[in-house]
Amino acid sequence: MPPSAPGRLLLARLGAGVLDALLPPHCLTCEAAVERQGTQCGDCFRQLARLTAPFCAKCGVPFLHAGQAGPGGLCLACLARPPAYGAARAALRYDAGAQRLILPFKHGDRTDLAAPLAEKMAQAGAALLAACDLIVPVPLHWRRLLSRRYNQAALLAQRLARLAGKPCIPDLLRRTRATPPLGELGAAQRAALLAGAFRLTDRGARRVAGQRVLLVDDVMTSGATAEACALALLAAGATAVDVLAAARVPDPRLQAEA
Repeated sequence: MPPSAPGRLLLARLGAGVLDALLPPHCLTCEAAVERQGTQCGDCFRQLARLTAPFCAKCGVPFLHAGQAGPGGLCLACLARPPAYGAARAALRYDAGAQRLILPFKHGDRTDLAAPLAEKMAQAGAALLAACDLIVPVPLHWRRLLSRRYNQAALLAQRLARLAGKPCIPDLLRRTRATPPLGELGAAQRAALLAGAFRLTDRGARRVAGQRVLLVDDVMTSGATAEACALALLAAGATAVDVLAAARVPDPRLQAEA
């Protein structure tokens, strides 16, 4: 006879206790001891900058103060050229604290970090998760996927789908061509390189029609990748596309204001 729900909970707690005895819990981002697996020590936790208001109501870029917001709570870039997606949100400001979680996750095979990052994303993007019909990750080009062995955005999307009870299709979007690293490029250069770089699979085109899609990525910088993906999804018949990222890079033009 399978164990009852209380019995399963007891077994899970016993298993966790045995694991903690064999492998004492330590901080996700340093070697400090912690009380529970999958958490950070106090020092590392305090270095995380949660992305809270004020931020642009459209692209989610953080403001230094509410006075930087224009009409409708938008940044100047969104006022000048509104993005194709509806709204973008992120859990963390992309700074040194966030990098200690995201860089090992993205480049260091630390796939265990998907769970704590997804939990933070679910809190920051609760409204977007509640409104969506379908969760889709930003894809990697097949060559990069082959070298990295996993798509970090897909791991986050799958975790978010479990937390929200929403369907996730990891292979709905495809990156049709490889693009060079975008880190040092400006917004216009990023947009030019990414134009037409994403398309839907045949199955994806059928699945997305009439759906509100939540696009998931690890780091949102200029928004060019989100824009290119959103355009492909909307062209295939999605009713709306929102974006949820683990971290958002601040706009240096906004941050430089005294």
